[in-house]
Amino acid sequence: MKIITYIFTLIAIALIIFNATQLDFNALMEGKSLTAIITIVASLCAIMLLQILRISKKIEAKSKGL
Repeated sequence: MKIITYIFTLIAIALIIFNATQLDFNALMEGKSLTAIITIVASLCAIMLLQILRISKKIEAKSKGL
């Protein structure tokens, strides 16, 4: 599970980098820029959820060790 979360995190970071190159700062809320912003926000949410999952698995492992 740990390796999968790292792989998905790397994919989300790659999506953020790719979509950051698609941004047109003169027209952020139009066309490809809007799609890129939405995808960047979705990737950030995915990274946060993966971090929460990783932390909850650590807590679960420690609580079972008691």
